[in-house]
Amino acid sequence: MTITDETRRPTGDPADRAVLAERLARRLTGLFGERVEVVELHRLTGGASRETWSFTARTGSAAHRLVLRRDPPGTDRADGMAMEARSIAAAERNGVPVPPLVDYSTDAAAVGAPYLLTRHVDGETLARRLLRDPEYAQARRKLAAELGRAAARVHAIPVTDVPGLERRDPLEHLRQLYDELGEPLPSIEIALHWLTKHRPADVPDTVVHGDFRNGNMIVAADGLKAVLDWEEVHLGDPREDLGWLCVKSWRFGTAPAAGGFGSLDQLLDGYAEVAGHRPDPGAVRWWQVYGTARWAVGCRQMAERHLSGAVPSVELAAIGRRVCEQEHDLFLALGHPVGELPDLVQAPPSDLHGRPTSRELLDAVSLYLRADVMSGTTGRLSFNARVAANVIDTVARELELEPEQERRHHERLARYGRADQAGLALAIRAGVIDPEDPALLAAVRAEITDRVLVANPNYLSHPGE
Repeated sequence: MTITDETRRPTGDPADRAVLAERLARRLTGLFGERVEVVELHRLTGGASRETWSFTARTGSAAHRLVLRRDPPGTDRADGMAMEARSIAAAERNGVPVPPLVDYSTDAAAVGAPYLLTRHVDGETLARRLLRDPEYAQARRKLAAELGRAAARVHAIPVTDVPGLERRDPLEHLRQLYDELGEPLPSIEIALHWLTKHRPADVPDTVVHGDFRNGNMIVAADGLKAVLDWEEVHLGDPREDLGWLCVKSWRFGTAPAAGGFGSLDQLLDGYAEVAGHRPDPGAVRWWQVYGTARWAVGCRQMAERHLSGAVPSVELAAIGRRVCEQEHDLFLALGHPVGELPDLVQAPPSDLHGRPTSRELLDAVSLYLRADVMSGTTGRLSFNARVAANVIDTVARELELEPEQERRHHERLARYGRADQAGLALAIRAGVIDPEDPALLAAVRAEITDRVLVANPNYLSHPGE
């Protein structure tokens, strides 16, 4: 029997699929004015901050394919959900391709948490498929320009159509989020120094989507169908969305700057077709560097939700080890390539515990997750099995490489008279150590490379900067 991706929970628990289906049916019956049966309800993979569910609502006269987006029960963010719903409605009125809004509520009693409902839109969201599958070859050729046009339409939404949008200074906001983590990093201090020094001149504020990237789009074989996930919407510099789309992480291992689909020129040309002006590429690059630093901090924030016990999750835990990928991308964007890789000196196995060794045990568990659990499950459970296998592989590499990496780590810190990364980062912030010193940059670059060699060594070969 195939194991499903949903685990049964006690009756009445809003996280239980059957309970959720019952609550949705009750809500939609009132909305549609006729009895509704909810069928084919399943949770979609991805979405570490909010849940996304797909289902069909059957009435006596029609069948409606719908998508539910809700906060995980117990982590209600009612104001944020209301803002997201208002933004989608405003975007639809102003010609931005979005899934049509059906309903939303900030009342957790309705379906267990604040939520919004939209119509289903046919197409693909998985970035790797969009970037590689032959089915989307035609769409890829024009998608960078299409995304530019869509971004321009987002920025043309009248601010008055989305009341209550937050306006924040980007560097102050990033610094606040970073400081709240209490884990200073030399790489982020170096990036913040660069961002402060090279900040572009302000332009008039617009509606900013805030998460405009590959993975938050629905694309069909003939092109863009919808812009998704408006939970980060705010008031600010429109070039932020363009720079975020160009962050290397959202190219998923491909080279072209605009989401992996095309060049920055194609993106800006498409933008100009709708906006009537072409954003400065240098300013977009600044926002790309900013976005990379923002995602480094964001990865650590997401891991904190697991570490604090608020949302136990192997996915959130694993995302914490992706911070080093963003550090790597930051240094590439700032002109500091990897250079020669260090020798991978592995610790010899001890004979204390005999065979299998710790590495062999971890390899066995990783194989089980990939060969048995992933192939015997669907949806969220299969996805988490892959994440767990990747985590085990990371731990195995760390056990083997840690002794030599630790030796190099302490040697680098000793050159600057510091005991740990936090001490070095704070010295950079205070100006005691020059953030532009070539020797410092080389040392921090080497630290980042060591971390990526453990977390995801394949990432070092991903193209682009």
